[in-house]
Amino acid sequence: MNFNSLFYITHIENLQSIIKQGIPSYKGIPSYRSIKSEDGEFISLFKGKTNLKNDIDKRSKIIPQFSKTNILSYVSLFFQPRNPILYRAIFETGLDKLVILEVAKTVLNEPGVIISDGNVTEELTQFYPCSQGLKKIQQAKIIHSDWWKKCDGSKRRIMAECLIPERVKPEYIRSVIIADDITNILGQMMLRSSKLPVNCNPEIFFQPKRRISIGKNITLIDGGDMFFSQLQTLTITVNLQGIMGKGLALRTREQFPDVYVEYEKACRTKRITTDRPYIYKREESVADELTDIKPYRKNIENPYKWFLLFATKRHWKTNSRIEDIENGLKWVQEYSTKEGIQSLAMSALGCALGGLNWKDVAPLMCKYLDEIGIPIEIYLPREYSIDPVYLTQSYLLSP
Repeated sequence: MNFNSLFYITHIENLQSIIKQGIPSYKGIPSYRSIKSEDGEFISLFKGKTNLKNDIDKRSKIIPQFSKTNILSYVSLFFQPRNPILYRAIFETGLDKLVILEVAKTVLNEPGVIISDGNVTEELTQFYPCSQGLKKIQQAKIIHSDWWKKCDGSKRRIMAECLIPERVKPEYIRSVIIADDITNILGQMMLRSSKLPVNCNPEIFFQPKRRISIGKNITLIDGGDMFFSQLQTLTITVNLQGIMGKGLALRTREQFPDVYVEYEKACRTKRITTDRPYIYKREESVADELTDIKPYRKNIENPYKWFLLFATKRHWKTNSRIEDIENGLKWVQEYSTKEGIQSLAMSALGCALGGLNWKDVAPLMCKYLDEIGIPIEIYLPREYSIDPVYLTQSYLLSP
């Protein structure tokens, strides 16, 4: 694994202090909202949340075998910032209050650096001296993964940490990464006296690159990951053979195996056809599965995800048929609200592995989904670029 940087997630109000004094360790942080130091007030990532006290209590009891002090004396840097801790912080702290600091990997040359092979508060996590730990991280391909789950350890391992004693000096900080233009403006204001670049990268923060509004209820999503959508129901394109072998279907089978079980059963019992999608009304919180610990629920939209299994192929070996797409859309138009669907995220049906083209499928989707009474997100194909003409309301909702 090649990496050029490490990352620190923090509250935007800490920027001025960090640029002046560096990134402080957890040492001395009490369980309340913020700490007062000679650098000013330092705002905790999970400001005002009871989970902060629990996290500090856990860290205070962990003393790596290579250290004489507990890990509160260390700064925690991540190899992969797009992880369960950041995902929880988005809900609990707010996207507009978060920044990620890019730290030069030369910080690893500091004495006493320790590497963990996962979230340091997890029981199964091991600690290593720097050189040995980096070899372990190199073997952990999960660091480059887009998703994780608890049962196979990937959720723990994607939060692997680099522990720097006491403080990360300001000269190691290379850039500030923010999620959107609003955060960018705030960040620039706080960094007026600094030459640090501010880079907007929404996808690190689980956000799409851009959103395009079509009509009153449809949003086209460019980039992003549908499985992190805040909408209630996720559409998974499938075949009628009970096989999830590629694309969104394969991701679903691996990340949510219970959805695969329901899908395979629906195929056997003919409860899914080309003109009748199947809804799996799942009662497990996806938010709980994707965050490091159970998040503060107040700000989470639709933590319980439903899955709409939409047949875009009759057989996994064949291409999609435009008439099958239309028949399934007719069902969505007529029955989605009757079935309790409150909002719906969809891919461009049949436009990836199905062999269909966006310019043919998209007007059909918008025709049946326009003004059906619920918010709709349509994720654009990643496999090819789309002529901007085919992303306009005049084209997609033409009579």
